[in-house]
Amino acid sequence: MASKDSVFASPSMVIIALCTLSFFLEMIPGIGDVYYSIFYFDPSYLVTRPWTLVTYMFLHNGLFHLLFNMLVLYFFGTALERRIGNRQLLAIFFTAGVLSAIGYTFLSQPIFNISPGPMVGASGAIYGVFAALTILEPDIRVYVYFVPMKLKHALVLFALFDFLMVNSSDMIAHTAHLSGLFVGLYMGFRIKKIEENLRPGYIGRW
Repeated sequence: MASKDSVFASPSMVIIALCTLSFFLEMIPGIGDVYYSIFYFDPSYLVTRPWTLVTYMFLHNGLFHLLFNMLVLYFFGTALERRIGNRQLLAIFFTAGVLSAIGYTFLSQPIFNISPGPMVGASGAIYGVFAALTILEPDIRVYVYFVPMKLKHALVLFALFDFLMVNSSDMIAHTAHLSGLFVGLYMGFRIKKIEENLRPGYIGRW
């Protein structure tokens, strides 16, 4: 049984370990390409390859992509775990991740006139964690490229960046980021409302 202080007691740390292991598997000659081709997400095969709605989150396109995502998950994921518990953290991560892929599939073309191609990475899921934590703890101080600011201001900054870059050719799935962000906002508001209802002396409105 894992102790309370074990890395395995933290779902964020387990996800980081799995993503790192997956990245090294991608690097193995003769195996990596096959592994990657089985688990990446392609909107064209949404119905025939449904498992990729989950598995794409554990693949990353390069070392910087992996390091950036895992660094953000380490800080925000562990903070959210302490705030709401492991099960709710996992629920937010995977719900945001799955709906990011679905949003990327069905919103890119009709709204932004983007043809959605294959996608990998945990960014959409992490945006969900980021947004949910912002709703619950909006005044946490963070550093964005060494500039100190409140978490709520950082979220607005990242959301604005993704919105403005959605039609760019930078090979980043900005619609997936935005989809994950809105899922996280919704789930964060739901959790906050439930917590308010459970407070002693709370009187709801008719």
